[in-house]
Amino acid sequence: MRADDSTPGNAGSPWAVAAVVLVGCWAVAITVSVQGGGWLVDQVLLIGGLDRLVPLWPGLCLLTVLLIGTATLPLALVPRAPAIRAIGRAWLVGTLALGALGLLRAIPPVHHEAYLTALAATAALLALIVRWLTRRVGTTGDSGRDPVVSGSPNPPQVVTLLAAAAGLALLLPWVWIGALGGLLETIIAGLAAAALGALAGALLDARFWGHFAAGEPPRPARLVLVGGLVAGVVLLLIGAGTGQSGTQLPLLVTLPPAGFALAALHASDRRRAQDHRRSRFAGRTPATWLVGLGVFGPLAFTDPEEISLLLVTSRDVPFWVAVAAGAGLVVAVLLAIAYGLWLARPSARPPRRAVAAATAVALLVSVAGVAITAGQPGLHGEQLFVVLREQADLGGLPGGTGKAGRDARAEQVYQRLVATAERTQADLRRELRRLRLGHTPYYLVNAIEVDGGPVVRAWLASRPEVDRVLVSQRLRPLPAPAGTAGGNAPAPTSPPWNITLIGADRVWSELDVTGAGVTVGSSDSGVDARHPALAEGFRGGDDSWFDPWNGTRTPTDHSGHGTHTAGSAVGRGGIGVAPAADWVGCVNLDRNLGNPAFYLDCLQFMLAPFPPGGDPFTDGRPARAPEILTNSWGCPPLEGCDPRVLRPAVDALEAAGILVVAAAGNTGPFCGSVQDPPAPYPDVLTVGAVDAQRRVTQFSSRGPATAGVAKPDLMAPGADVLSAMPGGGYARLDGTSMATPQVAGVVALIWSANPDLVGDLGRTRQILRSTATPVQAGQRGDNCGGEENVVGAGLVDAYAAVKAALPAPSVR
Repeated sequence: MRADDSTPGNAGSPWAVAAVVLVGCWAVAITVSVQGGGWLVDQVLLIGGLDRLVPLWPGLCLLTVLLIGTATLPLALVPRAPAIRAIGRAWLVGTLALGALGLLRAIPPVHHEAYLTALAATAALLALIVRWLTRRVGTTGDSGRDPVVSGSPNPPQVVTLLAAAAGLALLLPWVWIGALGGLLETIIAGLAAAALGALAGALLDARFWGHFAAGEPPRPARLVLVGGLVAGVVLLLIGAGTGQSGTQLPLLVTLPPAGFALAALHASDRRRAQDHRRSRFAGRTPATWLVGLGVFGPLAFTDPEEISLLLVTSRDVPFWVAVAAGAGLVVAVLLAIAYGLWLARPSARPPRRAVAAATAVALLVSVAGVAITAGQPGLHGEQLFVVLREQADLGGLPGGTGKAGRDARAEQVYQRLVATAERTQADLRRELRRLRLGHTPYYLVNAIEVDGGPVVRAWLASRPEVDRVLVSQRLRPLPAPAGTAGGNAPAPTSPPWNITLIGADRVWSELDVTGAGVTVGSSDSGVDARHPALAEGFRGGDDSWFDPWNGTRTPTDHSGHGTHTAGSAVGRGGIGVAPAADWVGCVNLDRNLGNPAFYLDCLQFMLAPFPPGGDPFTDGRPARAPEILTNSWGCPPLEGCDPRVLRPAVDALEAAGILVVAAAGNTGPFCGSVQDPPAPYPDVLTVGAVDAQRRVTQFSSRGPATAGVAKPDLMAPGADVLSAMPGGGYARLDGTSMATPQVAGVVALIWSANPDLVGDLGRTRQILRSTATPVQAGQRGDNCGGEENVVGAGLVDAYAAVKAALPAPSVR
C-alpha cells in the first residue's frame, strides 16, 4: 500500500472519483423518481376511489434499498482511498435509513400521531445504531489508526448557534404558510424532528467531515464543494424517508442544498482536535440542529392528507406547500452561499460567539414574529366523531302524504331524534364538560364531535354508551383565501343539450310545470345567491342558509361546485330543470374536503332549519324543511367516514318524507366503485352520468354497492354540462355531481305537478324508474354483475315522469 493511499484526504484514482459521481447521480435519480412516483400512485388511488395500497411504500422502500444499496456497497468496501469508502458508507447507511423510515408509511395517514411516534422511535434507534457503529469503526479506522479529524478553535456553541440559525431560516417559510395540528401531534412532531436531526448528526459527524478537511494547508473550498455534495445526497435520503406520503416531497428540495451550509460550518474548524470527544460533539451538533429544525416545518405545519391532488384545483394546501418548498430552496441556497463566503474563505476569521448568538436570536425573533402576525397561530388538530350505540326508534310514525302529511312526519322524526340524543348523551356530555373538552352534539345521527387525540379516543371507546370513535378530519387554515372560481362560457340562449335530452324543456312548454311550490336543499360548497340564474329562487328568511365552515350569513360560494349544481337543479335562464322551484343551501365542503361532522351539520339543517346562531336541538323548524335534497358529494375514509356512519341520518330523512338524491361518484369504470356514503344506501336515489350520446361515461361509478345493493338507481347527463358559476358566469363541467341535481330537479317537477306526491317517496321512485329510457352501457365486457349496476333503471325522462305523475282528471 502506498503511503498516500492511507491519507484520509486522498480522493483515490480518477476511476474511483467517476464511480462516486455516477453512484451519487444514480442515488438522487432513484430517490426522487420513486418518492414522486409513489405519491402519484397514492393520489391516483385516492381520486379513483380505490382502497389504499398498504404494501405500496414497503415495496418501494425495498426497491430503493436494492437499487441504491447495490451501487453504494462496492464504494463502501472496495476502494483503497478512505474518503471514497466514507462516502460509500454514508450513502449506504442513509439508504438503509430511508428504507427503514419509509416502511412506517404502511401506517394509515388517519393515525398521524401513531405514525409520528413510530417515526421518532425509529429515527432515534437508527441514530444510536449509527453512532455505535461509528465508534466501533473508529477504534481502528480504515488504516489501522484514527482518521484525522478536524477540531474547532471556537467553542462548540458557536457552530451550534450558527446551525440553529440556519435551521430557523429553513423553518421560516413553514411558519408563515402552514398551521400546527393538535397539541400532542405537534409535540410528537418535534420529537420526531429531533430524532431525525440526531440521525443526520450521527451520519455527518466530525469523522465524516474529516475526510474532506484533512491536508496541509487546509483546503476549505474542497470541504464545502465536495463535502457539501456528498452531504446533500445523505440529506436527500433522510428527507425521502421523513413524513407520510406527500410530506417528504418539499424536503427533497430544501434539505440537499443545506449540505453546503453544513460543510461551510465545518470548514471553520481548521485546527486539529485536541480532544476527540469534544470534536465529535461539535461535529454532530450542527447537522442535528439544522436538519431537526428543517424537517420540523413540513412535519408539524402540514397535514399529509391535505397535500393532495383533490385540492390542487385552487390555491389550497398543495399550492402553498409548493410555495414553501420554493422559498425553502431559495433560503437553503442563500445559506450555502452566505456561510461559504463567511466561514470557508482561507482568510476568514472565526466568528465570535456574540455574532453567532445575535444571528440565532434574530432568526428566532423572526420566526416568532411571523408566527404571530402573518402565520396561522393556534392549534388546528383533528376532532373525534363519537357514534353512540342507541339510535332513535322511528317506527310507528303518522302516515299521510302531501305537504301537510310530510310536515307532520318531519316534526315527529325531529322530536324523537332530539329526545333520544338528549337522554343518551347526558352522562357523556357532563363528563366532557368536566374535563373541559370541547364538543358538539348531534341528533340526526346520535353522535358527538369531540376535541381530542389518541388518549381521549381510547377513553371514549371504552365507555359503554359508545359504539365507535372515528377521526373527524379538519382542514388547517390557509395563509390567504383560496380565491373564487369563475366561468368564462357564454350564457345559454336556448336550453342546453342536457335539458333537452331529458325533456325538461317540454315539461315547461307543453305541461306548464316549472317546479313552483317545491324547495330543493343543496348541501355543497355553497351557492352564489347573487347569480342572475339563482337570485330569484332563494327562499329567503332567516332559516334558508347555514355555513358551519365560515359562519357566513348570506349564501356564498368560492369553489363554484355548489353554484354549478344548484344551477342545474333550479337555475333560471334555461340551465335548471325546475327553474321555478326555490332553494336553500348549506356549506359542507368549502375546500373540496369535508368530514362526518360537517356533512351531518348540513343534513340536520335540512331536516329542521334554524336561524343564525340557533341551537339545532331547540330551534329547529321541521315545517321549513326542503322537500328534496341534492347531494353531489361522498364521504370517503380519508375524511373520517366509515360505510355506516351516515346511515341513521338517511334513514331519518326517509322517515320524514324528504327525498335524498346523491351522486354515485366519479370512480368508474371500476365495478363496485359506488362506495362512499351516502350513495351506497338503499334509501338514497343514487345517480350516475351519461354523455350527449346517451352513453355511460367512463368516470361514472358502478355497482354493486355494499351487501350487493344494485346501484346506481338512475342516470342523468353528466358530461360537458353548462351551468352557473360564482360571479355571474357559466362553465361546462363533468361528473356525477352534475347529473345528480338534474334528477332532484325532475322530482321537483313531479311534486310541483302533483303536490299529493310530496313525501310519497316509494311512489315517486316507482314513477322515475318506470319512465326511464335506455342508455348505452359502454363497451366494457364486464357488466358488473348485471346491467343495473352500470345504468340503473336508465336515463331519467322528465317529460314522461311528470306526465305519469299528473293526477287523473276528475269525472263529473
